[in-house]
Amino acid sequence: MAKKIGALVLLVLAAVTVRTLFFDHRSGDYNAFLLRWYEFIEQNGGWRALRHEFANYNAPYLYLLVVLSYLPVPPLIGIKAISVVFDFVLAYFAYRIVDLRHPGRWWAVPAGAVVVFLPTVVLNSSMWAQADSIYSAFALGGLYFALRHRPYLSCVFFGLALAFKLQAIFLFPVLLLLVLGKRIPWRALLLVPGVYLVLDVPALLIGADPVPLLTIYATQTETYGQLTLNAPNAYQFLTGASGTEVVKAVGVALTGLLVLGGIIAVLARATELTTTRIVLLATVSSLLVPFLLPAMHERYFFLADVLTVVAAFCLPRVLWPLPILTQFASLFSYLPYLTPGSALATVDFRVLAMVMLAALVLAVWVTVEQVRTPVARLSGSSAVASRGS
Repeated sequence: MAKKIGALVLLVLAAVTVRTLFFDHRSGDYNAFLLRWYEFIEQNGGWRALRHEFANYNAPYLYLLVVLSYLPVPPLIGIKAISVVFDFVLAYFAYRIVDLRHPGRWWAVPAGAVVVFLPTVVLNSSMWAQADSIYSAFALGGLYFALRHRPYLSCVFFGLALAFKLQAIFLFPVLLLLVLGKRIPWRALLLVPGVYLVLDVPALLIGADPVPLLTIYATQTETYGQLTLNAPNAYQFLTGASGTEVVKAVGVALTGLLVLGGIIAVLARATELTTTRIVLLATVSSLLVPFLLPAMHERYFFLADVLTVVAAFCLPRVLWPLPILTQFASLFSYLPYLTPGSALATVDFRVLAMVMLAALVLAVWVTVEQVRTPVARLSGSSAVASRGS
């Protein structure tokens, strides 16, 4: 036990040390948004600042900035430290999910370690000062508790994820599938919007205008007119297309139809929703939705970056290339923003989109094979069981 604790401490120290190498970097998003929000809070009475409309993030993240404004910590370090803490929460839930797939074996430890050292996870928090690890940690927690047959706690976590960022919806197709498959009761779904609304109550009590606060995500979706914002997705091949609004509408409709079609196909086969199958379906959802939806940022594959690692540790023989493909596409889409002009920031985005498409195709192919394979066969031979239940 002492050796395990010692190894864990060394792992955490190494992960923190790597992140401190980037703590001095001031990204464009930090200068243009996060620092200004922090300064507005500081100059307008801390908690009382929440009565004003000054940020395009939902209230729960602003609560964290308010708390930070009362601490003797430089804003650059404090804002990044918040996200770094959730990097470890994210790795913890990755560890727990893989441990469900391989109970009593060693696979879960390296899975958590890989997640906490993923380049995009490291750079997102410690260099970019972004908060994608927060919603992703809660989303992964929601998935974990669903796998543990704790539906109400699962929906609480999905509600927390949604309260921090709209991108939590990338896993909502799986949540709907679990409801339709009677893994999660319908009434548990009420907790998702319930948690979202409860977390907005403090800001409302302080005096925030309810209309912009409760429609913050609708406002976000109308902020950008581009088909893609450096996301390695399908729209890299349509950047010069005319009729942008029509293309966007078609993209949203196509995404919805494919998601619904996939859910119906799984339900029609009366597929048993095992741990591995749910993880695979979540991975496909986290890849498919941002690949086909318009107006996606490069960071919107963050959840896919993590889930592809989890999926690969669930089925290492067939899925080991998956996180490599996803990480390559995501990382090299980060670099033009984080290191403009560097030699590393020169990979054509159409190439990155093809790499991400390859990852999506691999994930879909393995998922279809898993869904088509009866559970009896998966457990009937050691060769197949190592890939399946």
